[in-house]
Amino acid sequence: MLGLSEEQEMILETVRDLVNEKIKPRAQHYDNTGDFPYDNINDLADVGIIGMTVQEKYGGFGSDQLTYSAVIEEIARGCAATATTVAGTNSLAVLPIQDWGSEELKQKFLPVLGENTKLGSFALSEPQAGSDVAALKTRAEKEGDEYIINGSKIYITNAIVADLHIVFARSLPDPGYKGLSAFVVPANVDGVHVLPKEKKLGIVASPTSAMTFEEVRIPVENLIGEEGQGFKIALSTLNSGRIAVAAQSVGIAQAALVDGVKFAKQREQFNQSISKFQSIQMMLADMSTQTLSARLMYYHAAKLKDSGKSYIKEAAMAKLFASEAATLVSHKSIQIHGGSGFLKDFEVERYYRDARITEIYEGTSEIMRMIIAKEELR
Repeated sequence: MLGLSEEQEMILETVRDLVNEKIKPRAQHYDNTGDFPYDNINDLADVGIIGMTVQEKYGGFGSDQLTYSAVIEEIARGCAATATTVAGTNSLAVLPIQDWGSEELKQKFLPVLGENTKLGSFALSEPQAGSDVAALKTRAEKEGDEYIINGSKIYITNAIVADLHIVFARSLPDPGYKGLSAFVVPANVDGVHVLPKEKKLGIVASPTSAMTFEEVRIPVENLIGEEGQGFKIALSTLNSGRIAVAAQSVGIAQAALVDGVKFAKQREQFNQSISKFQSIQMMLADMSTQTLSARLMYYHAAKLKDSGKSYIKEAAMAKLFASEAATLVSHKSIQIHGGSGFLKDFEVERYYRDARITEIYEGTSEIMRMIIAKEELR
C-alpha cells in the first residue's frame, strides 16, 4: 500500500486488527463517559506502540516517521481521542528529549517512555501565549544546581495522566523567543498542579487540562539542549508533530468515508438505495478524493523527514489539507446519513466533533498558511 515495506505493512496489520477488534468498539463508550481509555492504552502498550518513537538503544521501537504516522492514522480511525494520547507522548514528549537532550538526559528519561507504560505531555501554551509562543511568561530561574519554575499553562494534552512534562519557560532576560528554554519536569515533583480536565467538543476521552507550577525545583541537568533554545525546540517538535496530526485527520476522514458508503448502500428512499442518486455519489467522490489526497500528503512529508530532507512546508501543507479534509468528509458523511447522522446512535457525529480540533492544535490552519507562504517566499 502506497510504497510501504513488508515490515511496515505487518506493523499496520497488527495495529489495524487491534483497532477493529478492541479500540473502535470501545470508542463510543469513551466518548459518552469521558473516561480515560486505559484499556486502549494498555492494549497498544502490549504491541509496543505507546513509546514507539523512542530509539531502540533506550528501550523503544525506534520507529521512523512514516511508520509511526501510519499507525496514528489506524488508531484515529477507531478512536481519535486515543490517537491524541499516543501522539502526545510519541510526538511531543519523546522528540524534544531525543532530538535535543544531552546523553545523560536521554538515559534518564527515554527508557521511562520506551517502557510503553508511561505517558508524557508538552506544556507550551499559556493564557496569553497560544500561536504567539514568544509571549510566554512562565519563568525558570537558576539557583545553584537547580531551576525554580513558576507559571501556568493551558490546553495541555495528557497533563492529568502524564508521568513527565516537557515544560517551556523563560530562563533568560532576552526578550521574545530568545529567552525561552525547555525542561523535563517529572509529574511527581512538588509544586506541579494539574487542574481538572476541560469539558470539550470532541476527543472527549483525551484529557486536556490547565497546569500551574509553584516553586517547582528541578536539577539543572533537566534542561533540554541549551538555555535560549526553547523556541527552536518547540518549533522542531511541532513541525514533526504536524505530520502525525495530519495522519490522525486522515484516520477520522477514512472512518467517516467508510460509514458514509455503508449507509448510502443500506438506506432506501423512493424505492431505491440512496447510493443510486447522483447527489450522493458526488459527495462520496469528493470524500474519497479528499481522504486519499490527504494521506498522500502526509506520507510525502513523512518520507521527506525520514530521508533527512527539509519537510517544514510539506508538514504544514499536510496538516492544513488533512485537517480541513477531515472536517469536510465528516460533514458530508453526516449529510448522507440525514437525520440519523445527527444522533449519537451513529458514530459520524463523533467524527465531526473530533475532526474540529485538528484544525486548531499544534498550529491553527491560519498559522499553517503563514508557514507555507513563508517557505514559498524564501
